[in-house]
Amino acid sequence: MNRILVIGATGDQGHPLLTRLIAAGMTPVAALRNTAALQGTEFADVETVQADLYNKESLIAAAKGMDAIAIHLPFVFDLEKATALGNNIAAAATANGLQKIVFNTSCYVHHEDNENPAHDGRRAIEKAIIGTGIDYAIFEPKVFMDNMIRSWSKPSIVAKGIFAYPAKPDLQISWICLDDVAAYMVEALERSDLPSGRFAIGGPEALVGDQVAERLSEAAGKTVTFQSLTPDEFASNMSMLVTGSATVEPHSVYHGMASFYRFYNVQAISPLIADNAEIDRIFNFKPTSLIEWAKRQDWNDPTDPALAVRMAGMSSSA
Repeated sequence: MNRILVIGATGDQGHPLLTRLIAAGMTPVAALRNTAALQGTEFADVETVQADLYNKESLIAAAKGMDAIAIHLPFVFDLEKATALGNNIAAAATANGLQKIVFNTSCYVHHEDNENPAHDGRRAIEKAIIGTGIDYAIFEPKVFMDNMIRSWSKPSIVAKGIFAYPAKPDLQISWICLDDVAAYMVEALERSDLPSGRFAIGGPEALVGDQVAERLSEAAGKTVTFQSLTPDEFASNMSMLVTGSATVEPHSVYHGMASFYRFYNVQAISPLIADNAEIDRIFNFKPTSLIEWAKRQDWNDPTDPALAVRMAGMSSSA
C-alpha cells in the first residue's frame, strides 16, 4: 500500500494523518477542490489532485492510480447529501479497483435512527463503503481530546481555569487525540491481515468532567474546574464565537452539535465509553492517556495550535 488518496486533508483531522502517512513511508495525495490549498503550510510538498466530493466523475478521476482512500468528512446535516457523498466515494474506489477504504466517522455513530441527520448520514456513508466489497476499516472515535485546545474551549482554560463542555457531570467519555486516530488509520492501511470492520475507538480511560479537569490541572500547573454546559448553551457560545450571533440557526453545525450531546446526555449508559480490551486485541497501537496528551500542550497560550494551517486551507478555498 503506497499511494493513499486523502479526503479531508486540510482539516484538523487531516493534518495528523498526513504526518503519520509520510512517517510510515506512504505517499499521501490530498484530494482538494483547490489544489493550492496546502501551499504556505507545513504540508506544501504533499501531492494534490483536484476533486469535488459531490461530483462522482471528479472523484473517480482523482482516485486513479491510488492504492487506497483515507477519509475524513465534514459533518453533513442532510441525509440526501451524506448519501451522495458515500455513493461517490464508493464509486471512486470501485471504478479504480482500490485495495482498501479507511473512514474516520469523526464521531460516535448510533446503530439505528436517532433523529440526528449527521449520525444517520454517517451510517449511509458506512453502508456505501461496506457495499463495495472492498476491504475497509471504519473508525468511530468517541470524543476528541483536541476539542480542549480549539478556540471555543482553550481560552477559557488558559484565562479562567474553566473547562466548559456540554456533558452532564456524570457522563463518561473515552477521550482520544487526533494523532491516535491517525495512527489507527495508518495501521489499518499497513496491515493486510486486518479483517474488515467497524472499530469504536477511544482513549484508555472513561472520564467524567471533574476527572478531566483534574488531569488538566496537573498538566497546566494550576487549578482547572469543570463547568457543565447544556448542549444549547454550548451551541449558542460556538455560534457567537464564529458568527457573532448567539442565535443557533436550524440545520447549522452548531445546532447539529447540540443534538449530538443532547442525545449523549440522556442515555442510561454513556455511548462514549470505548471497549479498549477489544480494540487492543485487534490493533498493535495503544492510545494515549489524557494526562500524557495534556502535558504536551501549552496551557499558557490561549490560541489553537492548529489554527494557522486550518485557516491557510480555508483561505485557499480547499
